[in-house]
Amino acid sequence: MTSRLLAGLAALLLATVSPAAAAAIKIGVVPGVYADSVIAAAEEAKGLGLDVEVVEFSDWTTPNVALAAGDLDLNYFQNKLFAEHASAQRGYRFAEIGLGTLLNVGLYSLKHQSFEAIPEGGSVAVPNDPVNQGRALVLLQKAGLLKLKEGVGAMGSLDDITENPKKLVFTEVEGPQLARITGDVDLAVGYPHFIIASKAFDPGSALLFSGLDDVDYAVRFYAPADRAEDADLHRFVKLYQTSPSVRKAISKGFADNPKLYSIVWKE
Repeated sequence: MTSRLLAGLAALLLATVSPAAAAAIKIGVVPGVYADSVIAAAEEAKGLGLDVEVVEFSDWTTPNVALAAGDLDLNYFQNKLFAEHASAQRGYRFAEIGLGTLLNVGLYSLKHQSFEAIPEGGSVAVPNDPVNQGRALVLLQKAGLLKLKEGVGAMGSLDDITENPKKLVFTEVEGPQLARITGDVDLAVGYPHFIIASKAFDPGSALLFSGLDDVDYAVRFYAPADRAEDADLHRFVKLYQTSPSVRKAISKGFADNPKLYSIVWKE
């Protein structure tokens, strides 16, 4: 047997016994508990033969643009209503493939100890996207600071305010940036996970929190519609939902304060 033939047989044998390459998954997140919990899952996923790359974005627009363009396999940052609105506006074709955490939102002030103390003409920062702005306005209405048109619910906008007795002045801000400007306004809607990430102030100090019973606001994993049944993507989501290290990362990401979030896939 020639040396060339032996070398060829050896190469064939190595190719036969070498393990298959790990399935690659690229997932987009925003900073804070989303990123931290997904990173924890990505570390464990190596044991399942999944090579997961976590990509952080600083806004709520680009993760969907990247997913639609095929630059991501998954994203994990948005709730059901947000995804439906974005898809209707931009023609995205996404599939929800798993539930994540339901986070609370709060009304925060670093200048006042009560809603009554907010002055006439006071400044209020709210999210600039329609879905989260509507949720914020419902919370402001619950606080007694304004009234919305009958029936608009969580899809209301600033144009739907019918009563504003304190003549509050509203500033629309990208959701992840709200924590950074809270000190500059009289009142701001805030997301605890972004506040924790910014280390700007106590995430548990809201004057009022939203409830934890609306599953439509739970963050979800989204994939392109044509990959809705992708086994590797579902394996990763299942790992996320069952991993103790992920659960620990979620708790830590919410400052170990259970009133700031809910694990809806268990409840």
